[in-house]
Amino acid sequence: MSDTLQRQPKSTKILMSWFWSGYLRQSTPALLGAFGFMAIEGMMLGALSYLIKPMFDTILTAGSTSSIIWVALAIMGVFVVRAVSSFAQRILMAIAQQRTSARVQTSLVSHVLTLDGPFFHKYPPGVLIERTRGDSQQVSVLWGQLFTSLGRDVVGLISLLTVALYTDWLWTLIVLSATPLLIWPISSLQTLVRRTSYQARETSSLVSNRLDEVYHGTTSIKLSGTEARETNRFMTAINAFVRSELRAVRGQAAMPALVDLIAGIGFCAVLYYGGGQIINGEKSIGEFMSFFTAIGLLIDPARRLGMSAGIWQQAMAPIERLHEVFMQKPTIIDPATPKPLPCPAKNADVQLDDVVFSYTDAPVLRGTSFTAKAGETTALVGASGAGKSTIFSLLTRLADVQSGAITLGGTNCQDLALSELRGLYSVVSQDAILFDETIRDNITMGQEIDEASLKAAMDAAHVSDFVDGLDQGLDTLAGPRGSALSGGQRQRVAIARAVLRDRPILLLDEATSALDAQSEKIVQEALEKLSQGRTTLVIAHRLSTIRSAHKIVVMDHGQVVDQGTHDELLARGGLYADLYRLQYSDGKTITDSRGVAARDARQADSATIATDSAPLGLTSRLFGSVSRLFGRKAG
Repeated sequence: MSDTLQRQPKSTKILMSWFWSGYLRQSTPALLGAFGFMAIEGMMLGALSYLIKPMFDTILTAGSTSSIIWVALAIMGVFVVRAVSSFAQRILMAIAQQRTSARVQTSLVSHVLTLDGPFFHKYPPGVLIERTRGDSQQVSVLWGQLFTSLGRDVVGLISLLTVALYTDWLWTLIVLSATPLLIWPISSLQTLVRRTSYQARETSSLVSNRLDEVYHGTTSIKLSGTEARETNRFMTAINAFVRSELRAVRGQAAMPALVDLIAGIGFCAVLYYGGGQIINGEKSIGEFMSFFTAIGLLIDPARRLGMSAGIWQQAMAPIERLHEVFMQKPTIIDPATPKPLPCPAKNADVQLDDVVFSYTDAPVLRGTSFTAKAGETTALVGASGAGKSTIFSLLTRLADVQSGAITLGGTNCQDLALSELRGLYSVVSQDAILFDETIRDNITMGQEIDEASLKAAMDAAHVSDFVDGLDQGLDTLAGPRGSALSGGQRQRVAIARAVLRDRPILLLDEATSALDAQSEKIVQEALEKLSQGRTTLVIAHRLSTIRSAHKIVVMDHGQVVDQGTHDELLARGGLYADLYRLQYSDGKTITDSRGVAARDARQADSATIATDSAPLGLTSRLFGSVSRLFGRKAG
């Protein structure tokens, strides 16, 4: 919070110029129409106060019955015009507000999707949701209130002051004499409201982020029995928001209160001075009532205009927060002059040359080098944290190398247009990301696909095995993050998506990790068919899925420590053989292709391991053993 309090607000002129030119200007026709009706509504206040004079002097005092109907109709006309103009301006302002808010939110989502990993580390999902929905909607509400006040209340104030001045200019000056006393306190309150409103929006983001974490982690919270802890953490966040919001509200509420105090002083002074003139016959009762009606009606628009100073500063806070996000620029961008691939992508080798990368100060890749031959399958194995998934991020330029190079067909991937580079890959990750849309849409990703191609992709990924049993078939909603499907079903949908995408380079990050042994075998066969003729890189912990790979790259602590075929790696021993022994022997005898018993996995023929037909589930003990093994090797 101290950072927020010490933060220097951005220039109001810069923020409003950005907001007007980018979003409000497109609503100019609706705003002009609304301002016109606001002006009419404001002028009706002056007309009403002016009609008080003939009502008292001509009708009530002089007793002119012939004038009753005309004065009554005139007053009725004032209220009719005011009602119509009020209705019209509210509709037009609502149109401008909602459309502006929609433009801001759409533009923000589009912009955020261009940004890179570090941005999302700084702005987690809950914070971004609050920026997108909360800030943009609050801006819409606040500038709508501000424009309404400026359009209706300024005109109303002017018309009422005109009537007051016309009635008695000296009385008007007496009422307004204390107004200069408002300048300093309102200026100070504006600064307070700007600062506290920004702080309130910041704490609101923390509340939204906390909610996002709670609702997405309900299962973990229940299983760990930490419901009370999470409730207390949320309570802490929401209480901080309440405190910040109340500080902003106090500053804003003080402005109309000051206006009331000054108005009270003016009323007392003019009543003391004007009352004597009426008693002496210098002024009529109608003049006095018309003046006091004008001044009385003037109080409300004056109070709203007093509040508008606070609303202005309150609106600046979310505008400034939105501006901060829009000013974030992607670091991963298209090269100034993109180069084409020198050969068809299916013939391009993927090469990492002395690649170094770190997310923080601790390096993830330490001079990693290997080549994935075009049309062949290259598998990456190693302990968690070895850098395997990071390589996939670098290949697709979700992150950029800090030194070294990644080339495709001899061309640095940073020299290719991003759309072309990412268009070369089909990706299936261990976390199958589905959207709350139909299964059909999750497979096609919005593309127009003929039914035959769609069915072929579904059959290849064995989606057809379960989708026909759903009530709505392909039109069944997958649920938020695919929650309406099982883990294995989500994975099959993701694989079908990759099959349908049909790109020359295939990236498989634990693609069958969520499948049972039988489904894994079936889908693995489909993936092997899909990988034929494609450059395929596979991350796998289940070594059964990569035994037929053309090359296996063994990684440890961000470095390539060995590479070769399955048989070559077993024969050489080392990390791969140790990992293989842990997964398959588990202390039991392994039988090679000649039926000879062997305690060492390196002596076994990998093509005919007797345990291949057994389920390959890995226990937590096994993962612990692997971690300890790799820790000893690294030491």
